[in-house]
Amino acid sequence: MGKTILSCALLASMAAASVAVRAFKPVVTGLGDPPAAEGWPADHELLALAAGERAQDVAPLLFDRAVSPHLAAELAGAPIDPATLIAHARAAAEDATLIAEGVGGLLVPLTPVYSVCDLACELGLPVLIAARPGLGTINHTLLTLRVAREAGLEVRAVVLTPWPEHPDAIAISNRETIAELGAVEVAALPPLARPEPAAFAAAGDALEWRRWLER
Repeated sequence: MGKTILSCALLASMAAASVAVRAFKPVVTGLGDPPAAEGWPADHELLALAAGERAQDVAPLLFDRAVSPHLAAELAGAPIDPATLIAHARAAAEDATLIAEGVGGLLVPLTPVYSVCDLACELGLPVLIAARPGLGTINHTLLTLRVAREAGLEVRAVVLTPWPEHPDAIAISNRETIAELGAVEVAALPPLARPEPAAFAAAGDALEWRRWLER
């Protein structure tokens, strides 16, 4: 849920600062399963709550199975058309700042021949990478950075989340190591106790989104 929480924090903070925002997530899967956390709605509903939109306007494709998007589409008999996703995102961005959340990692397939990375490249938006602060994050994050940069994407920052109130030596070292080896800004976002716009906005206020946008 890290990407969704980060996106919600950005959306709510920007909206509270009177920035026109729209949320976009190309595909949501797993709607047929119980929620990952009690009291927390599905990703597109959370994004809509943070942005002040209708949930049906956030994600054009919804699937019940908790599997990769390309498989979810195959099982549902509803192939994903990348052009439709791009058109949806561009329409949403016409009169607002678009916060687009990916589905899994950059190399997750939306179709057998089209990945989340391909979609990101076509949209041409700058990228924030959401990563966990704990063990294993150095490799995962540096690999994601490499894929993004080799594809020509501009990475503005890495955001570690949920960042603990009292980070241990591993988390602190991971943050410093990613910043040094990845030559990238590394920010942190604390865990959120409740899915409310005010809580999202308070978390987002601690992020340097104004500077990220200016760049």
